[in-house]
Formats: sequence, C-alpha cells, structure tokens
Amino acid sequence: MNMMIDPNMAASAYANSQRIAVSSSSESGDTSSSSGSGSSGGVSFADLVKGKAEDALDTMRASEVMSAKAITGEADITKVVEAVTAAEVTLQTVVALRDRMISSYQEIMRMPI
Repeated sequence: MNMMIDPNMAASAYANSQRIAVSSSSESGDTSSSSGSGSSGGVSFADLVKGKAEDALDTMRASEVMSAKAITGEADITKVVEAVTAAEVTLQTVVALRDRMISSYQEIMRMPI
C-alpha cells in the first residue's frame, strides 16, 4: 500500500490540527503551555502526540474489555466487532506512524553534516 502524500494536503492538515488545538485550549480557559511552546498559547507538538497516544491506548483497552465481555456472553456481537475493528485501525495507524518516524530519523541521520 504505497500512498503518495500531497504536500498541500499535509500542510492543510497541520494547519487544521493547530487551529483545533488552539481552539480547544481557549475553550477550556487554558492559555498557558506546560511544555514551553512559547507565547503562542497553543498546544505543543509533544502534548498533541501524547494526547493521541493516550486516545489510542484507551481504544485498545476498550476493545479488550469488550472482548472479555464477549467471552462471558455479556456483550452484543455487533459492539464487539466495532470495538475490535476500532482497535485494528488504531494499531495500523500507530504502526504506520512508527514506520514514518523511523524512516524520517534514518533520513536525517544520512544527511551530511
């Protein structure tokens, strides 16, 4: 599955994520940043990644709980399939992100000094 990424689409997605991060921090009344992102008042990249990682873990845990309920006969099969599918998509996303990060790191290491 080789997918080309349009730079304009990537820039647009980044701008949207920044806009969402800034609006969510202003809605919660939090204008300070705990990780030193400067005076912009937005969410830092590290906080954004941490939040998404926590979301991924929550999805995986919910899938585990639903699978355990299915084994004991307490859950509807439709809900189990939905939870397992969500976990599968989350895992594929995390693996793809990891692969991209490793590839980027290797590319940076090949750069001449």
